[in-house]
Amino acid sequence: MTPPRTSATQLTAAQSSTSALEPDPGWGRRKLIAILAAATTAALLMLTGLGYAIHFAITPAEQTTPAPGEGSQVSQPGGIRPTGTPAAGLSTDERRDRIAAAPMPPAAPADAQPAPPATELAEPITIPPATTAGPAMVPSGFPRTPEGAVAQLAAIETTVLQAMSIPVAHAVHDAWALPGGTGADDWSLTGHVRSFLGAARMGAEKDLRTVVMATPAAAQVKGTDGPDWVLACVLLEVRAVIESEARIGYGHCERMQWQPDTGDQTGTAGGRWMIAPGDPPAPAPSTWPGTEPAIAAGWQTWVDAEPAAAPGSHDPAATVPTDGAGAAEDRG
Repeated sequence: MTPPRTSATQLTAAQSSTSALEPDPGWGRRKLIAILAAATTAALLMLTGLGYAIHFAITPAEQTTPAPGEGSQVSQPGGIRPTGTPAAGLSTDERRDRIAAAPMPPAAPADAQPAPPATELAEPITIPPATTAGPAMVPSGFPRTPEGAVAQLAAIETTVLQAMSIPVAHAVHDAWALPGGTGADDWSLTGHVRSFLGAARMGAEKDLRTVVMATPAAAQVKGTDGPDWVLACVLLEVRAVIESEARIGYGHCERMQWQPDTGDQTGTAGGRWMIAPGDPPAPAPSTWPGTEPAIAAGWQTWVDAEPAAAPGSHDPAATVPTDGAGAAEDRG
């Protein structure tokens, strides 16, 4: 069992109390109180900053979004992608803009906090594993399926958030976003990194004592438009440790588009999913994974698919003899 983490405030208070019991003409009562107050204030500021930092995406700015057009392939709360033909008379860009702009179920800021699990089980969504490392050290090699697009988006998100670095955010965006969309400076993930670093009073990168872990916990496919375009959404469990620890659920969506291999990047043989151009999608609900608000918002439980067996490999258990005949053949 992991021992409870001791905050800087507790350590400072304990040390100050011990010093107060020892006679020391250089450390009068007023000075001890002043030091303790300063340490307490610093710790509270750090915790407050961490709170703001870890809640960087809970309350997105209000925005007006048009309703999806009739026939648009937008998912329902259960994450199901309706079948059917795109809305007649709409161009490809118009169809995709409508899917991206369709509002998602709302979530209150408190819904992102750790909470008891729902008694209802969310539908699972099986996500394929990465098979290679792509540009900017982002895991890649996902299949040309909606679940592959979800997996690629999660790999992009976790790489950026765990690094908590403005240069890394720019490098990942430059390597994984197609031209015509939001630039690296205005990318929502870059904004989240900047908010975290600013609230934690750091520079362009998190310091070595700070740990950020982002783990995919749920996902949903909001919509599709043919086999090469997906509106993918991922719900991450984000954990940050700066003197103290805080955790939230963070939902994020992106337009994803399949890009054939051009031969100028490593780890992209056969093609890869990339962030597609267009205005950012409607905000995804940030809920704590597995809770009733998460299920109501359409999040499906993230299930890692079993890696495919390598060519020529075999399962030794599948060839274990069952009647002794195989053992006799081995001896012969």
